[in-house]
Amino acid sequence: MTLYSDPSRTEAATVSAADAPDEGLRRTLGVGRRRFLSTCTAVAAGAVAAPVFGAGPALAQDRDRDHGHGRGGQVLVPPHKRGIILYTVRDATGRDPLATDLPSGFREVFKQLARHGYSQVEFAGYRQHANAPGGADLGTVEGARLLRSWLDEYGLRAQGNHGFIPPSWPLTAADLDTFKKNLEIANILGMAHMGTGGDPTGSSHRADWDVAADKWNAMGEIARREGIKLYTHNHDGAYGFLLDGGPLDDQGRPTRSSGIRKLEYFLKVTDPKLVWLEMDIFWAHVAQYKFHTYTAHDGSTRKNVFDPAGLVFRNNRRYPLFHAKDGVASTTNGMGYDMVPFGTGVIDYTTFFSRVGQRNYHNPMIEDDNSPSATDPAQSLREAKISYDNLAALRKRRH
Repeated sequence: MTLYSDPSRTEAATVSAADAPDEGLRRTLGVGRRRFLSTCTAVAAGAVAAPVFGAGPALAQDRDRDHGHGRGGQVLVPPHKRGIILYTVRDATGRDPLATDLPSGFREVFKQLARHGYSQVEFAGYRQHANAPGGADLGTVEGARLLRSWLDEYGLRAQGNHGFIPPSWPLTAADLDTFKKNLEIANILGMAHMGTGGDPTGSSHRADWDVAADKWNAMGEIARREGIKLYTHNHDGAYGFLLDGGPLDDQGRPTRSSGIRKLEYFLKVTDPKLVWLEMDIFWAHVAQYKFHTYTAHDGSTRKNVFDPAGLVFRNNRRYPLFHAKDGVASTTNGMGYDMVPFGTGVIDYTTFFSRVGQRNYHNPMIEDDNSPSATDPAQSLREAKISYDNLAALRKRRH
């Protein structure tokens, strides 16, 4: 089964598991071009094995080309929307500039990412090596001003941060002060969004998601007053099924599901003017692989194959940010995919971006958790270039 074969489809099919063929349990893995590319990862890596470090920022014409219908179709991700989360190159920001000739610390990494063509970055905290300009911790007002000067120097925009979300609820005075400090830093950096790398709650029970919704609505209102959109980032578990009915367990909690997914429910009970989401497309596809059947309130087993693009399409303005990471098929790790550089796996990003549309609204951030290497210090920035080139090459298919 190819889940994305019909771009007009916006609802995931829900049928009895007994009526569903085995084919329906398969992931969206049958994309010929992606399968071909997945076999060429080593070739692609070798083609850019000697990156040019230390040159000037990307030329304006490199970023501004291909806004429309060049090279065989409409560009799916315009140049000004191509970003990367700095977690992907965390080894580079964290290494000692006195011990290497490779880019080190935020300023030199910004310079190299601009050379690659990136226009946006998403932070994953504000720490770097202590010997880098500005010192170890730039998570202060003064540090934010320094970071902003470097972003401006290389023509980059900060689009978000996986940073502090108060653990307390109701909010303690200390947590509220820290939260407001992070909003101030976000504004100095010029961010439109600020968020977290975690799910609103790790629970599967509706009552806990109701509490999380109250908390996020309150935090979102605080962020809105500062001109910031507050977002939560998903992993696969958040797209599992909500437990909202059926028999109760020994703690009085429901044990069965209506078939709604946890983040679908969160979208319903949070204020769309206050709470936003960042879909990690890789983890959403892992959820598609893992969470395809549920036990209904009446005890029957039902099937509901998750459609990541369909969920975004139905809630398009709620998803200003994406994590764009790719994977090759795996039958051994329990997730269905092994993470690889963007464009070298089997996730059909051409169809995904075509289906969700609004290419001048969404902000895809390249991410690869595995890019840093203990034996190849240049790998993460080299793979950042591979990923950028593959993101820039995406074109809407002609019909």
